[in-house]
Amino acid sequence: GGGCSCATCHVFVDGEWVDKLIPPDAMEESMLGLNTMREDNSRLSCQIDATDDIDGLVVNLPEFQG
Repeated sequence: GGGCSCATCHVFVDGEWVDKLIPPDAMEESMLGLNTMREDNSRLSCQIDATDDIDGLVVNLPEFQG
């Protein structure tokens, strides 16, 4: 929903796409900071603007830890 309030949409952006995305803002950084599985290429997918420039974007989902 784009609310940036839960971090359940955490994804790992494929390396070739990381620099093509607008960097995360302070709120997204804060939410990612709470995630123990965070990597340099971590993003919240609800915060990635879907544009023609990133058509074909490749992301991977973290493994479920339940």
